[in-house]
Amino acid sequence: MNNDFSLSKSLFIRGLQCHKSLYLHKHHPELKDETPASRQALFQSGHEVEIAAQGLFPGGTTILYDAGSYDRQVELTEEAISQGATTIYEAAFRFDDVFVKVDILSKGKGGWNLYEVKSSTSIKDVYMPDAAIQYYVVKGSGLPVSGVFLVYINNQYVREGEVEVEKLFVVNDVTSEVREMQSVVEGELDTQKTMLRGDMPQIDIGPHCTDPYDCDFMGHCWSHIPEDSVFTIRGSKTLPFTLYRRGIIDLHDVPMHMLPANQKLQVEATLEKKVVVSKEAVRDFLDSLWYPLYFLDFETSGAAIPPFDGTRPYQQVPFQYSLHCLEHEDADLKHHEYLADPKIDPREELAGKLVGEIPRNACVLAYYAGFEAGILQGLAGWLPKYKDDIDTILNNLRDLAVPFKKKALYHWQFKGSYSLKYVLPALVPDLSYKDMEIQDGDMAMQAYFRMQQSDDPGEIERLRNALLAYCTLDTLGMVRLIERLKEFI
Repeated sequence: MNNDFSLSKSLFIRGLQCHKSLYLHKHHPELKDETPASRQALFQSGHEVEIAAQGLFPGGTTILYDAGSYDRQVELTEEAISQGATTIYEAAFRFDDVFVKVDILSKGKGGWNLYEVKSSTSIKDVYMPDAAIQYYVVKGSGLPVSGVFLVYINNQYVREGEVEVEKLFVVNDVTSEVREMQSVVEGELDTQKTMLRGDMPQIDIGPHCTDPYDCDFMGHCWSHIPEDSVFTIRGSKTLPFTLYRRGIIDLHDVPMHMLPANQKLQVEATLEKKVVVSKEAVRDFLDSLWYPLYFLDFETSGAAIPPFDGTRPYQQVPFQYSLHCLEHEDADLKHHEYLADPKIDPREELAGKLVGEIPRNACVLAYYAGFEAGILQGLAGWLPKYKDDIDTILNNLRDLAVPFKKKALYHWQFKGSYSLKYVLPALVPDLSYKDMEIQDGDMAMQAYFRMQQSDDPGEIERLRNALLAYCTLDTLGMVRLIERLKEFI
């Protein structure tokens, strides 16, 4: 596996998405983008799911990635099989200059079964070639294969007590489909190897850059795209590429007659660097609010493996909130906050503190309030003693994103997005996430996971302070947005 033309399971899948991406990975890895925190979190989650799935076949032998070279991992797998192992985790095989690792290899009556573990809650199209390349290599290496299975998360599972792995996972037999794909796999492998021996493929950017995965060479391949390009046009997945293929890249060159009303508003505002305001619509929104006015933001974690009783896979469990409050229009701004001990189930303590801090007559404002509503509904269902108070909060909940989504106010720097991460710096430029250690919800979730796993008091305190600062900015930003909206009427 030391030559530039060898492949692995992940490289084969990369090549299926884009030959140029595979070529760059093999020949110019220095051009790769930095791995974002969200992708690192996915890697970690996937590893935890694989470990949990091993409980379906306990007592197996593990072939560690750091056991040595690819050759050494293959040797260790062969040794385990020859010594009578019936279950092997991360079994390594090589055939036709392709290296694969099988999540779970289990011996059955008529041969060996391959189990590919996924952290998703359904079977995706991309999983089939993933399983097919494993079958191709394992069978080609001489091991008799009787079945191939995809193992994925059952999103209807509710934890009660210890995790029951046989209920947490769904096992789906894809043997027939995988066998039917073998000629396609072999042909694609030949194509990829031939491609890697030649010049870099001349492949333009396209929807394949993000389907099925975000490519980590986009920074390189998209470097010719200007900041104000057709790809900043929101609301349509196809329109930007339709324009691009016609040679229209810069927003200045976009024919306005091709744009629907919402996209036309965005492009005109961007080109003219203007703010579009409907004073009446802004006033109507502000008139729908009342004092005392409370600004609420949750941070949540959503683990694949349910962490607490009564939770499902990927259920969003709140571990933090920030709450700014104004008792009346001229009142001093007050702030409340909560961040859970990362070692405990935070829901009851968080809910009790929250309902104690929000009066029943308060107007509660959140940004994209549907998310906060879902969290509150989950708390009410799990904690009946707080249901009445939480229902009152839900009845009084209003969405600060509404005037922006409805185009009551559109600022050219929104770039077609109504996310707080775009709206806030456009309207309140002195408040910014860019210099903060935690800059978005994915990073907040990852920081909380690190707190749960850390035994270092210094690291825990640093992460705690970073989380408090981030969540505080979310609600302080909402306060400032209300102030700015008032300036436009």
